[in-house]
Amino acid sequence: MGTPPSSVRPPGAWAERLARWGYATALRLATPLYFLKLWRRGGAEPLYRAHWAERLGCGERTAPGALWLHAVSMGETRAAAPLIAALRARRPDLRLLLTHSTATGRETGRELLREGDAQRWLPLDTPGAVRRFLDRHQPIAGVLMETEIWPSLMAEAERRRLPVVLANARLSAKSARQGQRLRALLHPAAARLALALAQTADDARRLREAGVGEVQVCGNLKYDLQPDEALLARGQAWAAAQPQPRRPVLLMAVSREGEEAALLSAWRQRPEAGGARPLLLIVPRHPQRFDEVATLVRDAGFSLARRSSWVGQDLPPPEAWSAEVWLGDTLREMPLYYGLADLALLGGSFEPLGGQNLIEAAACGCPLLMGPHTFNFSEAAALAEQAGAARRVPSLAEAVTMATGLLAEPGALAQQAARARDFAAEHRGAAERMAQALAGRLPQR
Repeated sequence: MGTPPSSVRPPGAWAERLARWGYATALRLATPLYFLKLWRRGGAEPLYRAHWAERLGCGERTAPGALWLHAVSMGETRAAAPLIAALRARRPDLRLLLTHSTATGRETGRELLREGDAQRWLPLDTPGAVRRFLDRHQPIAGVLMETEIWPSLMAEAERRRLPVVLANARLSAKSARQGQRLRALLHPAAARLALALAQTADDARRLREAGVGEVQVCGNLKYDLQPDEALLARGQAWAAAQPQPRRPVLLMAVSREGEEAALLSAWRQRPEAGGARPLLLIVPRHPQRFDEVATLVRDAGFSLARRSSWVGQDLPPPEAWSAEVWLGDTLREMPLYYGLADLALLGGSFEPLGGQNLIEAAACGCPLLMGPHTFNFSEAAALAEQAGAARRVPSLAEAVTMATGLLAEPGALAQQAARARDFAAEHRGAAERMAQALAGRLPQR
């Protein structure tokens, strides 16, 4: 893929060198605090306490010649799956080096590995750690998922003439504005990308303004993710197996800190509606918060059933159906929860956090209400709203009020579910487009 021409970079190399020196120095000084944070997170997720040498670019070597792909967390790793499959269809001999920054990303990535592949933590973005990482693995090219641009890494990749591509690339208007404050550091790093494969035309424009030399619009890989049919069917089976009278299910999907307390308050004050009282199902974004959210539910005075208490059983136990709130405290079961739910609220969109991935809900045929903050998925949110797959509400309290009314209208929900499935199917194809753009540029073995 080659190295981008230096002409795309702004003048003032001394300013960049000074900015990178200050950045790397700050990272070195913060390294003990970083490892302390990992240790604390490891109390809830033990994988954070494993393979620490890799965080410094050390650890076991791998055979040279793999394609290195970095997906920071579970969402990016899952999005990478259709791209990896499309690349392997073109290059059956392709070996992968997968890197991650979070425990959920690394756990999810294990499912993508084949014989000859390897998996590591992405090292700290200090010059020494980056050099050690690239010395040990010697990839043929790098693919970074979505938003991951690291100044020291990009500088060392350019020095080695290692092409690096940003795939499924997105850059919100908010992130672009924030990036301007660190222009001397981030603009040269973006300019060193060989190629960015953007989700939308707006992302592409902002990426060019941020310094990326070559950008192609390919769409969003998350449309190509097919929900696990077995999990989806299990959720639908649970819904059908409910004791009578059946209770409609409202799902708070991938909730973030601050949203659960507001939801529980609004749920207590929701208007009365005809029929059976709804069941509220909350699935937090971060597993380390499962116990915290359980405490919030109990402190709010609701009876609680935790999904983890009946893992391994075909159906929820009878006593679970009498609970007022369920906690989805398991990983990689979102299709099950979407299959069970009659309607979902989009987590991360009711606080200024940018929203979570709404495409999975649509692919599962789950109607959706989203809050005002969807800047991480702005185009997908707008298209879903236009297609009638999702509705926007200004606050959680109003979302609960609207949801209470919709749950009493199964016909309207069925129509929105059909529109959601059609919307998800209409926008597939990004994996093939990105694989085509990448495959012709990968160095031949």
